[in-house]
Amino acid sequence: MTRDERPVAAVPRWVLVLLGMALGAQVALQGTRHSGPAERESLPPAPSAEALSLAAFGERALLSRLAMLYLQAFDLRGLDYDRLIAWLGATLELDPRSEYPLFAAARLYAEVPDPERSRAALEFVHERFLADPDRRWPWLAHAALVAKHRLKDLALARRYAQAIDRHTRAGNVPLWARQMEIFILEDMGELEAAKIMLGGLLESGEIDDPAEAAFLKQRLDALEDARGVK
Repeated sequence: MTRDERPVAAVPRWVLVLLGMALGAQVALQGTRHSGPAERESLPPAPSAEALSLAAFGERALLSRLAMLYLQAFDLRGLDYDRLIAWLGATLELDPRSEYPLFAAARLYAEVPDPERSRAALEFVHERFLADPDRRWPWLAHAALVAKHRLKDLALARRYAQAIDRHTRAGNVPLWARQMEIFILEDMGELEAAKIMLGGLLESGEIDDPAEAAFLKQRLDALEDARGVK
């Protein structure tokens, strides 16, 4: 056992009980999926982040993970997304460094066939991205792809891509993520706007990779050709 690991006996009993309940709920849910339609318990209203914090007794990250496990025991069909998003928000506040709630929102709850629910999950990702852009940009980038490819909403995809470009500052945010708006503008037929943004990016000196600069220059030339500018 490493110094960062703790024996099971050191974990509060209530945490083990909650974990057992969450695992039991998941097992039961899997059973219903194979046995045909069955009435499922609805998701209860979310507790406040303060209540969860008090209940955690210092085990905030662990309780955050258990809460997410609990949420995933509920069937997506008929799930109340207002309550779901309140749960996701409270869970993320409990452990702001966790990627689990944003991952679930972008990759699970947004990728449903119901556009209204999908948009609600995407907006949750966008709202929470703004609180920590340099760490949470991957989930907003995925949200932009969902908006573009699943919802076919280029304006929404551009809004998310634009937010990544405007709000991220860390050097480890890849250039492709900050270029997303340019390529979405192309898809929207806004070639002149895309050309201006791409030209500004090339002139900024921000691109130090020769291969990437050459690729973007090639895209700029293609845009100019498309606009009839030689």
